[in-house]
Amino acid sequence: MIEIKTLATGSKGNCYYITDGHTPLLLEAGIRFKDIQRKLNFQTRSIKGCLITHEHKDHCAGLPEVLKSGIDCYLSPGTKEALGIQHHRLKAIENKKQFTVGTWTVLPFDVQHDVSEPFGFLLVNEAGDKLLFATDTYYIKYKFQGLTHLMVECNYSQKILDENILSGRTPKVLRKRLMHSHFSLENMKEFLKANDLKQLEEIWLLHLSDSNSNEELFRKEVAELTGKMIYIP
Repeated sequence: MIEIKTLATGSKGNCYYITDGHTPLLLEAGIRFKDIQRKLNFQTRSIKGCLITHEHKDHCAGLPEVLKSGIDCYLSPGTKEALGIQHHRLKAIENKKQFTVGTWTVLPFDVQHDVSEPFGFLLVNEAGDKLLFATDTYYIKYKFQGLTHLMVECNYSQKILDENILSGRTPKVLRKRLMHSHFSLENMKEFLKANDLKQLEEIWLLHLSDSNSNEELFRKEVAELTGKMIYIP
């Protein structure tokens, strides 16, 4: 049994709380730790770790405070170097080399974003639940078996983006960056088609763009494709 709480999502900050009932973790630290505490009713002493995907501030702005609170934080060597933070609780982890945090076994894997060394994470608990977390990537080249929970970016729709560029709502210069750094609805649906979803219980669509997305449309299309429970925080 996995419980997921969204503490923040989007360009202003990203942070998620997950637990299997034994080991609570944070995914990202893009908001102040005092806000994390407040959103969790100050029940943060049991948090055993924090996974950071990359160095952009909306994913790690609160990292120094999280470290200071006594929580071990895990990230790629490239992200650690880009941040320039030295701390005994900051743990550099290797691509595709699994490690454990409490009752979780975590497998980091490379994703595609315009930063130093971004990671996604596959988390497996002792009950066999499998949670995939991937954000800020324009595609995922790996396939996964037996996923039970999926937390994945669905930032924009190609159709909506093109319409906004034609109307002048979105600057044309942003088009290339979005297409080579964020997961579109179209690419995310192709990822879903390529993977084993037989055991999947729920899908969390994360990090929707303020102007180039449509929550109702995204929910409808992904639900129709998968037949699964869809959450959009």
